[in-house]
Amino acid sequence: MSATYGILGWPVEHSRSPAMHEAAFRARGLDANYVCFPVHPDDVADAVRGLKALGVRGANVTVPHKQAVIPYLDAITHDARAMGAVNTIVREVDRLIGHNTDAPGLARSLDDAGVELAGARVIVIGAGGAARATVVGLAARGASRITVVARRYEQAMALTLALTEACAPCPLFALQLERDALAYELAETTLLVQTTSATLANAADAAGFARSLALEALPSRATVVDLVYRPLVTTVLARARELGLNTVDGLGMLLHQGALAFELWTHMAAPLEVMRAALEAP
Repeated sequence: MSATYGILGWPVEHSRSPAMHEAAFRARGLDANYVCFPVHPDDVADAVRGLKALGVRGANVTVPHKQAVIPYLDAITHDARAMGAVNTIVREVDRLIGHNTDAPGLARSLDDAGVELAGARVIVIGAGGAARATVVGLAARGASRITVVARRYEQAMALTLALTEACAPCPLFALQLERDALAYELAETTLLVQTTSATLANAADAAGFARSLALEALPSRATVVDLVYRPLVTTVLARARELGLNTVDGLGMLLHQGALAFELWTHMAAPLEVMRAALEAP
């Protein structure tokens, strides 16, 4: 009987995960399929119970459900608890276990790009789920300082307070997104990670958002990352390239978090190049 995997989100039809995982299953000769499960926020509990009832072998979880699924799982890993979010569900006999592969997925994508993480001075733009994974992942890889920047200071502070213990001994700081204050902080930054939806293709003022980041204050050796992958070259990355800075797009994180999920589900090595080609296909 074919094994079923899928992704829970709202909306979810735009996801590239089905193409990536279907290609991986074929490459490894597995009788498996991967489907989209559009789940309204009011129906998360029923959806998780449905995964178990229908024998679904594993699932990814995307916005806005990464935190909402947690109460309905049988257990979550230490890393997922530290991040306060689950992006991968693994079925172990009759139990559903929540994992989070976002943090190590980001770190692996930066390794691929040759970015030095040990000792990095990091600015993270945003205070949502992607920001949480970024902070935890980079702290685990030896960042020397991480500053969380959000439009509302209280959001940035709440995130840093929530993650201080999980990220020790890396010090965490909070900053409001205000151009002059950010420019001062950027002068000593080696890695900037943009985690918000402000640079999505349909964002209201993506160009204005990029200008608000004062990227010209970054040192020439700095790297700018945008976790958005539609468009692949966001307004932030385009501005960074104009300034001659190193850039990393969001496709690498999508690839590696998916590869880690595949390995958790199948206990097989993920066919990275096959999965990358599926993501890059039009």
